[in-house]
Amino acid sequence: MTLASRVIPCLDVAAGRVVKGVNFQNLRDMGDPVELAAHYAAQGADEITFLDVTATVDDRATTYDVVQRTAEQVFVPLTVGGGVRSVDDVARLLSVGADKVGVNSAAIARPDLIGEIADRFGAQVLVLSLDVKRAPSTVSGFVVTTHGGRTETALDALDWAREATERGAGELLVNSIDADGTRDGFDLELVRLMREVASVPVIASGGAGKAADFAPAIKAGADAVLAASVFHTGALTVGQVKDALRAEGVTVRGALGEQEEAT
Repeated sequence: MTLASRVIPCLDVAAGRVVKGVNFQNLRDMGDPVELAAHYAAQGADEITFLDVTATVDDRATTYDVVQRTAEQVFVPLTVGGGVRSVDDVARLLSVGADKVGVNSAAIARPDLIGEIADRFGAQVLVLSLDVKRAPSTVSGFVVTTHGGRTETALDALDWAREATERGAGELLVNSIDADGTRDGFDLELVRLMREVASVPVIASGGAGKAADFAPAIKAGADAVLAASVFHTGALTVGQVKDALRAEGVTVRGALGEQEEAT
């Protein structure tokens, strides 16, 4: 059976509010995270990703109370990232209701963290988040950044993705900084390259602007598609995205969680 492609709304949170910008800059308030998460779950979201986008920059922990309140009202898998620096951080997030935990900057600073998390909780718990931008200085043409896209590393994005999966990452959340918030479509070249090196599921993120943008990302190799502003502004619903995917022959989950395949 073909696995269903997932549609994942993303809540970028700062100071307890959902925010969204363009190319990770000029963040603006988009609403209450608990209310939005419940809204998207009702629309049929397969998962919800909750990213505390300023936790690492501000050198603080993720907002656990917001995570807990969200988990109490939302009964689809919840991935939480931002400010995760240790195995204990992961344990605490799981204890307040997260199903999976996203790690980015801390894993780059200390790659052994990936294996430590996977060994204790299982690879399925660990989502490696990669904030990627185009960079001619790298072999692949893509470089990894940290601290919410503010700090560029010397890591080739494909090399890091390959290493992270070998160390135990169970999933890759690939955020295109160049496409983020532009609504010009996903970076399909980046998705294809990640699919070639990744032995685990790939989530495409950054650039969705219309319903027709999602199927090309799946066909380029993504196992899931993630978006934020098109959902927050009401430009699209989760159901509309799934309808568009079905129309292109992509298998998605139906309203009751069953797998439906376009005919």
